[in-house]
Amino acid sequence: MSAFDYRAVSPQGEIKTGQMPAANVEEVAARLQDMGLIPMSVQQNLGVVGGRTQGRFKLSKRRLTRKDIADFTRQLSILVGAGLQLDRALAVILQVSSEPLLIELIENLQSEVRGGEPLSAALQQRPDLFADFYVNLIKAAEMSGNLAHSLDEISLFIEKSQALRDKLVSAMVYPAILVSVTLLSLAVIMIFVLPEFSQLFEDMNAPLPASTAFVLGVTDFFTSYWLIFVALTGGGVVYFRQKSKDSAWLYSRDHWLLTGRLTGDLVKKINMAFFSRTLGTLLTGGVPLLAALGIAKESLRNRVLKDKLEGVTASLRDGSGLAEPLILSEVFPEFAVQMIQVGEETGNLDEMLIRVADIYDQEVSTSTERLLSVLEPLMIIGLGLVIGGIIMSILVAILGINDLPM
Repeated sequence: MSAFDYRAVSPQGEIKTGQMPAANVEEVAARLQDMGLIPMSVQQNLGVVGGRTQGRFKLSKRRLTRKDIADFTRQLSILVGAGLQLDRALAVILQVSSEPLLIELIENLQSEVRGGEPLSAALQQRPDLFADFYVNLIKAAEMSGNLAHSLDEISLFIEKSQALRDKLVSAMVYPAILVSVTLLSLAVIMIFVLPEFSQLFEDMNAPLPASTAFVLGVTDFFTSYWLIFVALTGGGVVYFRQKSKDSAWLYSRDHWLLTGRLTGDLVKKINMAFFSRTLGTLLTGGVPLLAALGIAKESLRNRVLKDKLEGVTASLRDGSGLAEPLILSEVFPEFAVQMIQVGEETGNLDEMLIRVADIYDQEVSTSTERLLSVLEPLMIIGLGLVIGGIIMSILVAILGINDLPM
């Protein structure tokens, strides 16, 4: 059983801190709720080892992360939902926060709110942390008087969106490590190992097999002109950085990704997951469809899909529904569009969009695993053939030298 440090708030807004032995975080939270307290943070105490408190330090962050914003939003929704006034809720979060950047943010928000500004206006002053999606949802919640629910929806949205991003990043970690280790191994072989064999073969003055001569030739070229490779790599980085500012090139790249046999389906699913969750969350929070569509459009990563959505927005202005122009665009997943059409017909568009997002989150995870299950063996085989080919070419030459008459 571990010890957990907790911070909680009483119904009167008083901060309660302490330590509680429990099996996990959920048990601590449940016991605090049974005590009539609102848990704000529960963390395992890692400083007690063998009855002694170990020294600990914490590096200050240079910027707030999406997780920080999600935690802040979740805490604010809990306190506002418990009946605390917004100003008092911000004061409570300020007392339980330890991150300097978050403390500074909350102090600024609290100052604006105390000055009579609505929360949405205060958030709008920090576009680097709070996107239009966040601000508009808070604005709609302020008009409807349901701030706690909207804050809860926002925190859930951030958590699920970040979970999808984390899955995509995690999926690329192993291939990146595999390629990096292989390139490093090749560099070590070509810089330190093969030149020794090259000198040996020269001293033996023996004819070399074609494969060995080719490998040693490549090695000699690489070791003699490695600066050219460095220059080409640097030039390539500069070239792609410049091209990343060219909208026409970016549009062509996104079109290629969208229509590619290996990438097209995955790109559509990723964009549909982000778009559906953003639009569904906005509609749930009371934002009008046309305004919500304009905000949700920014969640699309692919410029071709974003361009197609401009036509959908124009059709909505003319009185059309959402599903019909999405069908006519012929670029969005058909199943997702059919579900959206059902949602419009039944009057549950917001719930259906959230369901679509959940489905495509899982689809993205499955598709990524399938793609990697194909790519990883191919990469391993390909890289193994390269390294194996180098080793075999050297062995063939060595065996050939042994066969020479003495």
